[in-house]
Amino acid sequence: MPKLLDQTRDLMRQRHYSVRTEAAYVYWIKRYILFHDKQHPSLLGAEHATAFLSYLARHQHISASSQNQALAAILFLYRGVLQQPLPWLDQFERAKPRERVPVVFTEHEVWQIMRHLTHTKWLMAQLLYGAGLRLMECLRLRVKDIDFEYRQITVREGKGGKDRFTILPEAVIAPLQHHLERVKALHEADLREGFGRVPLPYALDRKYPQAGREWSWQYVFASHKRSRDPLTGMIGRHHVSDSVLQKAVKGAIRAAGLTKAGSCHTFRHAFASHLLQAGYDIRTVQELMGHKDVTTTMIYTHVLQRGGRCVKSPADMKLHQHLAPERRESVADAIRAG
Repeated sequence: MPKLLDQTRDLMRQRHYSVRTEAAYVYWIKRYILFHDKQHPSLLGAEHATAFLSYLARHQHISASSQNQALAAILFLYRGVLQQPLPWLDQFERAKPRERVPVVFTEHEVWQIMRHLTHTKWLMAQLLYGAGLRLMECLRLRVKDIDFEYRQITVREGKGGKDRFTILPEAVIAPLQHHLERVKALHEADLREGFGRVPLPYALDRKYPQAGREWSWQYVFASHKRSRDPLTGMIGRHHVSDSVLQKAVKGAIRAAGLTKAGSCHTFRHAFASHLLQAGYDIRTVQELMGHKDVTTTMIYTHVLQRGGRCVKSPADMKLHQHLAPERRESVADAIRAG
């Protein structure tokens, strides 16, 4: 029999879980096993799972989303891999995430950050902001997903495994075309050296054996160097690492002198907020963002008529006009005197 973690990985790949979800579930299952002194989970029961989840909440002080992810990993382990459902886990009270308003860059702040990004990093950041892409959606773009004629981008396998269309900003068309010319020259050089193949989703590699070498399937933001695919063992040119843009954006935020705790994902928040400010329908924004429920999109309405900017503080109201002139002067003198 394969080892437990190998069984877990195999089952997740059969169900087309993302690579990141696979890594997260395996991580929590490892911690669960180590917490109970490397005992096999089939020998453990409900009280052991409860003890582990309680330990995470009380002693590790992890976030609500991490607690729920750990619970989901244990559920997957018992239901899917071990075929030992734990009915009590259905009634287990999930941690409630805190409701937070998203951090949003203003248009001027976006411009300040973009000034400190160059070349490919600027182009990727512009797509995050101008098309509302998530970071990995941007990095996983293929050449065939860019439609210059219709001015649109096709997002494949987004969050929840959904495809969607979003806009291709006019501001990036010319720079993106020049960028693709450089990437194509790189791909042609790889082909001459016997490489140039990229991994294809699902069973397309078997169905179309030569498709992985075609230009249309190449990554828009290809890495500068070739590497070995950990799943297939094939040497090729993968997309750039997510840390490349994350570090560049963090550095640009510091260089711009901003105090907001922003990141790459903040550009996506700004995309939705600025569209709503411009008067676009919330349903349209929902489709462009790929939200399953419109209530998720509604978190961005705080920048419209609900924000603090639209309410006048009592300290700014002209109540002092009702005071006599000499009284207003004495109040002003008292303030200046401290």
